[in-house]
Amino acid sequence: MENKKIDVKKNKIVLFLTVIIVVISLLITSNIIYKSTNYIELIQLTNNTEMQMMGYFVKTKNDKVIVVDGGTTGDSQNLQDYINKNGGKVDYWFLTHFHTDHTGAIADIIENTDIQIDNIICSFPSREFVEKYEESRIPQYNLIESALGSERIKNVIQRPSAGMEYDIDNLKVKIISVYENDITNNFGNNTSMVFKFYINDKSILFLGDTGIESSEKLLKYHSKDLKNDYVQMAHHGQNGATFELYKTVNPTYCLWPTPDWLWDNNIGGGFNTGPYKTVETREWIRQLKVKKNFIEKDGNITLKIF
Repeated sequence: MENKKIDVKKNKIVLFLTVIIVVISLLITSNIIYKSTNYIELIQLTNNTEMQMMGYFVKTKNDKVIVVDGGTTGDSQNLQDYINKNGGKVDYWFLTHFHTDHTGAIADIIENTDIQIDNIICSFPSREFVEKYEESRIPQYNLIESALGSERIKNVIQRPSAGMEYDIDNLKVKIISVYENDITNNFGNNTSMVFKFYINDKSILFLGDTGIESSEKLLKYHSKDLKNDYVQMAHHGQNGATFELYKTVNPTYCLWPTPDWLWDNNIGGGFNTGPYKTVETREWIRQLKVKKNFIEKDGNITLKIF
């Protein structure tokens, strides 16, 4: 009789463990299935002129369209082609800062096309500050300010603060840092809005043209948000963020909005003879053992991120 009780107890334990194993297996399987169907396509846009530029086209699994910056006026048509192939509408457009190599394309699209834009997220400094600290860029500021004042889009502009989040289909966007009238050196670049995308357990950090002072601000106030799988290399990979910032980010992959001449720091005299620090930044990334670099010079590059 005692043996029967022991057998019943053993059977219950075995049944309980079997149920636990089945439940865990189902959870793991469902998570794998979810991740395989929950993704974004991110396209790093190539430069279409000899200028440096930055532009990213993103499509969610349910065909929401997101653009980050977009490049110069000369890059507008390439971007328009992607937008028009995907419904002719942009659901969210994130602008890092006002410089024309980032905002020329959106200015052209606003003023010269009927592409619908539902939300524009940006945080630019005042005209007064641009006049005071980067007067040579006033024509660039005027170009984007005029476009954003257009009747058809002026009501869709949102000026975020640090910590704000946007849920866009299967993607979360978190604003990490915005300009707060706190940096005047290397002014326009250091006004870059910094934000990150979350998809499943992956994250992508957009730095815009973040410079040394902005890097220090990020490390001081936002270090917990800096670890990311993908990082967009600041200021096209040259004269931008610090090694300490990249070390904290510790990326697996790097997105380089960098044309061929800038990648090699060659403006006519040969490899690494120009005034830029791209080759030095490339060495930093090698030291960090980054798995792969995706470089603008190689054309429009499509990444499917799960």
